[in-house]
Amino acid sequence: MADPWLTIIGIGEDGLAGLSEASRKALDDAETVFGGERHLALAGVTGRGRPWPVPFDADVVLSCRGRPTAVLASGDPFWHGAGASLADKLGAGEWTAHSAPSTFSLAAARLGWRLESVACLGLHAAPFERLVPHLARGARIICLVRDAKAASDIAKWLTERGWGASAFWALTALGGPRESIREYRADSFAGDLAGNLVTVAVEAKGTQGIPRSTGLSDDLFVHDGQITKRPVRALALSALAPRPGERLWDIGAGSGSISVEWALCGGMATAIETREDRAANIHSNAAAFGLSHRITVIAANAPEALAALDAPDAVFIGGGLDIAMFDAIWSRLSPGTRLVAHAVTLETEALLGELHQRHGGELMRAEIAHVGPLGRYRSWEAARPVVQWSVVR
Repeated sequence: MADPWLTIIGIGEDGLAGLSEASRKALDDAETVFGGERHLALAGVTGRGRPWPVPFDADVVLSCRGRPTAVLASGDPFWHGAGASLADKLGAGEWTAHSAPSTFSLAAARLGWRLESVACLGLHAAPFERLVPHLARGARIICLVRDAKAASDIAKWLTERGWGASAFWALTALGGPRESIREYRADSFAGDLAGNLVTVAVEAKGTQGIPRSTGLSDDLFVHDGQITKRPVRALALSALAPRPGERLWDIGAGSGSISVEWALCGGMATAIETREDRAANIHSNAAAFGLSHRITVIAANAPEALAALDAPDAVFIGGGLDIAMFDAIWSRLSPGTRLVAHAVTLETEALLGELHQRHGGELMRAEIAHVGPLGRYRSWEAARPVVQWSVVR
């Protein structure tokens, strides 16, 4: 970097004593120093200090562009901090950074945990349901929380969901002279903490958590019967082949079960559902799995609702496909996009047969039966067969 005007500095509870020589020099040279009031006090910055606006606004830093400026943030500014928000708006040569140990690193060091095996979550302004995908027996989780009340609320949330036996640590003011670490059971956490510098660590003990396989139990979802059933959903997700960071269009989403399982694999989903009541179910399911930030719900008709959407990496059409909808969708897809469509009616099955002949791909018919009572005996009860067409654009 030739001559960056902005220096992003991570500071810990030990204040100036914990800063590198380069960090202290950048502070001394800066005309303006941005940071939280606590950060400015830790660094002993007075007249040149400008507390962050609430809510946080990275644009205030840009008003100092071209003049020596420093930003103070907690620990590692690029791990649940302001660093990336600033860097996104700057050129590569405009900034440099000096990080301090993150709160996650300090917590793992105090507890003797391998950090690479720990789930690290920022829950300052996120729902506790973000914990759901990570909760499993023996799982270790470190959470940044807003304050002591939030720590108490997490302990209560865990207890209500069958994780009350979990080991629960409240770690406060890590790395400074007021550092405190206390261990509890989640269901006996007293909540007798003060202040805002609280980190929570959990070693989960309780129920089994959600499986990592595709085809989750239908009972985990709120639905009115309109749901891609577990075995058929597993077939669909196998063909959709979700990958982290990819985007799905889930058209005719019903309960949103396909979107949920896609998002659990690390992708983003847009669930399009005509009926408002079913769209509400999708919202509920996304929230219950801690995936509201990964699933966008649109209560509208396809293909009209697709016009303003970013191009997907995969498309799932659970039902209601006709040639007009297919043509509208197909024309929007980039080469390499995966499309999976299901049919349970003869008319849609015939259409999928034609599309397979025209575009190739794989056409499969799945017939599934479950055991049910027949008088004093048992017999097979067949579900409607499902035809699946999967193709790459």
